[in-house]
Formats: sequence, structure tokens, C-alpha cells
Amino acid sequence: MKETIDISIVMTVVSENTDFQDRIEAGTSIFNVSEAAKTFDILKKIRDLFPQVPIIATGGPNEQTTMSTIEAGTNAITYTPPTPAELFRVIMNRYRAEL
Repeated sequence: MKETIDISIVMTVVSENTDFQDRIEAGTSIFNVSEAAKTFDILKKIRDLFPQVPIIATGGPNEQTTMSTIEAGTNAITYTPPTPAELFRVIMNRYRAEL
């Protein structure tokens, strides 16, 4: 695949059972780890096996999980913004406080 595509190939990892070596041999240049509570464990596994491969990972729901992901060795963090329900809750709480 890498011989045909002239930019980095990013592979999203959603399972700890992924054959990382096979994906690298197929042309993956960057792993994007996004597996909720298992993100940290998968990230550590990739980092232990392939210390030089760039990794992007979800930072999780709060500052503590984001810091754990960074400490586990990610090169970049993706951020999940608040859901519409969370944003609406804040707006409604402000509205109700003004009544």
C-alpha cells in the first residue's frame, strides 16, 4: 500500500488483538489508538513492541486520563469535545439559575 500512497498511512486501532507487525509491513506509518478504557493498555503494548512508531491516541474523558495517555508514550492526543447533551445541560443550568 505504501508504494501506491504518497502520504502517511494512519491505521486506527480498536482492538488489543491487532497484529501490529502485519500492519506495519502493509505500510502503516502511524497508529491511531481509540479503544475507550483499553486505549492506555493498547498504547503501552504498541510502544513496548515498536518504540519508534508514531502513535496518536484519544485522551479520554478528563485531564487525568489525558495525562496517563501522554505518559504511556503517545506522540499526539485527539480530543473528544463535550456532547450536545453536556453542553445543553450547562446552558439549561444557567437558564434555571436566572429564573
